[in-house]
Amino acid sequence: MFGGSKLEKSIDRRAFKFIFREIRDMGSREIKSPEDMLETPASLEEDGRSRKKLGMFFIESDNRRTAFGRGYTGGTTPVDIHGKPIADLSKTGGWIAALFIFGNEMAERMAYFGLSVNMVAFMFYVMHRPFSSSSNAVNNFLGISQVSSVLGGFLADAYLGRYWTIAIFTTIYLAGLIGITLCASMKIFVPNQDQCDQLSLLLGSCEPAKPWQMLYLYVVLYLTAFGAAGIRPCVSSFGADQFDERSKDYKTLLDRFFNFFYLCVTIGAIVAFTLVVYIQIERGWGAAFGSLAIAMGVSNMLFFAGTPLYRHRLPGGSPLTRVAQVLVAAFKKQHVPFTRSELVGLYELPGRHSAIKGSGKIPHTDDFRCLDKAALQLKEDGGNPSPWRLCTVTQVEEVKILIKLIPIPACTIMLNVILTEFITLSIQQAYTLNTHIGKLKLPVTCMPVFPGLSIFLILCLYYSVFVPVSRRITGHPHGASQLQRVGIGLFISILSVAWGGVFERFRRGYAIKHGYEFSFLTPMPDLSAYWLLIQYCLIGIAEVFSIVGLLEFLYEEAPDAMKSIGSAYAAIAGGLGCFAASIINSIVKSVTRNPENKQRSWLSQNINNAKFDYFYWLLTVLSIINFCFFLYSAHRYKYRTEQTFEAWETKQNILAEDS
Repeated sequence: MFGGSKLEKSIDRRAFKFIFREIRDMGSREIKSPEDMLETPASLEEDGRSRKKLGMFFIESDNRRTAFGRGYTGGTTPVDIHGKPIADLSKTGGWIAALFIFGNEMAERMAYFGLSVNMVAFMFYVMHRPFSSSSNAVNNFLGISQVSSVLGGFLADAYLGRYWTIAIFTTIYLAGLIGITLCASMKIFVPNQDQCDQLSLLLGSCEPAKPWQMLYLYVVLYLTAFGAAGIRPCVSSFGADQFDERSKDYKTLLDRFFNFFYLCVTIGAIVAFTLVVYIQIERGWGAAFGSLAIAMGVSNMLFFAGTPLYRHRLPGGSPLTRVAQVLVAAFKKQHVPFTRSELVGLYELPGRHSAIKGSGKIPHTDDFRCLDKAALQLKEDGGNPSPWRLCTVTQVEEVKILIKLIPIPACTIMLNVILTEFITLSIQQAYTLNTHIGKLKLPVTCMPVFPGLSIFLILCLYYSVFVPVSRRITGHPHGASQLQRVGIGLFISILSVAWGGVFERFRRGYAIKHGYEFSFLTPMPDLSAYWLLIQYCLIGIAEVFSIVGLLEFLYEEAPDAMKSIGSAYAAIAGGLGCFAASIINSIVKSVTRNPENKQRSWLSQNINNAKFDYFYWLLTVLSIINFCFFLYSAHRYKYRTEQTFEAWETKQNILAEDS
C-alpha cells in the first residue's frame, strides 16, 4: 500500500545479493562527464529510449557499501571538529556519542513542554492577562519555535554545520530560560499581587502588567523560541551522523536511534508534566522555570563534554542558493527543446565527487522534467558556465528530492492539529471530571502526561512486540517501512479523535442530566477523568508511529548536504499544525456562533453548553480526508534506493540494446 512495498516483495534474497554486488561494483567506477561521452542530436530525440539514455551517465555513485533496499544512499566522509577526516572511526561516534546528544534533546523538550503547560497559567495568575491573549501568546511561541526550524536547518547545512548550530542556539535557549526565571522570581518584572484574590482574577480587576513588563516577558519567551529553532532540526540529524553508513547494521542502528531519540523526547515531556508542575505547586513559579534553566544548563555541559567523540559532516554551502540557481537556470532554458542541435547533454562534473561539498552524486531521474532544463548543457554555455545558467545533475536532483518530500510531512500537519487541540480541549474536559486516583488527586495540568506514558510504553515494547508481529504480516525486516509507520500513526489518530467525540457526547449528556449544565468548573464526582486515557493512549501510539517514522524517513531521503533542512520539514509541520489549530478554532467559533438567536459556539467557554463533540467529529472528517491524501502520496512516492535500482536497470537495458 505504501511506497517501496512492491519493490521489496519482488526481489528475493538471491536477487538482492546480486543487485548489491552490481551496485557496489558500480560505485568503484567514475561517472562520465558530457565531455567524455558526447551525444549526437539524434540520440537526444524525445522517444523513450533516448530519454533513458539522457540520464544513463549519472547512475553510478560514490564508492560506498550501502546495500540496495536499506534506505539511505548518501555517502560523505565523517570529519572531526576541525574538518579533517577521522582516521579511526572506532574511537568516535556510535551510541556513546549519541548519549550526549540525547541529553540535549531531553532538556530542550522538557523546557518546551514545561513552558507550554505553565506559561498560560503564569500569564493569567501572575501577569493578570486574559486567558485568550495568554493562550494566543503561548500558541505563537509553540508555532514560531517549530516553523523557524527552517532557519536553523539552513544555517547548519549552509555554513555552521550541525554541531556549531546546536552549540550556539542551545546557549541562546538557556539565556531565554534564565530571563523567564528572573521574570518569575523578581517583583520588579511582575505587577502588584496585593489584593488580587481568585474573585478579582475572574472579574479582571487585578492590576495588569505594565507594557514594559509584558515586553520583557515576550522578548525572553520568543528568545527561547528562537533558540529552539536551531536545536530541533539539527539534534536528530547530528545524532544519526554518529553511525557509520557503511556498516552492515546501519539501517538497524538508525532505526533504533530514532526510536530511542523519541524516547528521550517523551521522557522530557513526562518530567515537564509531572515534576515541573509539582515544583510549581510546592515552590512557586520561579523555582519551576528555574528547574528548566538548570536542566538546560546541565545538558549543555554534557553536550560540550562529548565534543571529542562526535563525527561531523561538512556544510555544503547555501542550499537555498542552490535551489534558486536551479529554478533560475530552468526558467532561462524553459523554451530549449531536448532535440536542439546545439545540445551537448546533461551537465555533471567528471569523476566520483560532486560539485557540492558534503554530498555524493545523485543519479538522474525522470521526475519534474522541466527542472532538467537547468542541467541542459549547450555549446553556447562555454567551458566555465555560470551556475545561474547551468547546474549539475546532482544539484537539480537535490531540488527534485526536496519537492518530492513535501507531501509526506504535509500529511502530518493534521496529526499536529489534533495534538494541539488535545492539549487545550482535554484539559477543559478534565476540569469537569473526577481526577482522583484513590485518595490522591492528580492536578489537571498533569493530564497531558498520559500520552507521554503511552509513548514510553510503546517504545519500550516496540522491538519485542510490534516488530516480530508486523514482520510476519508485511515481510519487512523492520516490521514496517517508514511510510507504513507514518500511515499507521495517521490511522490511529483518526480513532483517537473519533473516540474523543464519542466520549464528549456522553460527558456533556451526563453533565446536563445531573444538573451541571452551568457549573463547568465543578468536577462531577461520579465521572472519572480517566476515561480520557483512551484518547490519550491512542494519540500517543499515533505519535510514536508517525513522528518517529517521519524523522527517519526525512533523514534517509533528504539529500546528503540538506539533512537538517529535511529534518526541519517535520518541525515545520508541527508549527503549521499549531497555527492551523488556531485558524480552525477561529473559523468554528465565528461560523457556529449566532448572537441574534443566542446560539453559543461549539467552543464556548462553558464546555457543558458547548458542542465539543461536534468539533471532534469535524476533526475526524478532516483527518480521514488527510489520510486518503497520504495514501495517494505514499503510493506514488519512490524511495531513493528504488530509483537508483531503476536507473541501474535502465542502463543495463540500454547497454544490452547497444550490444
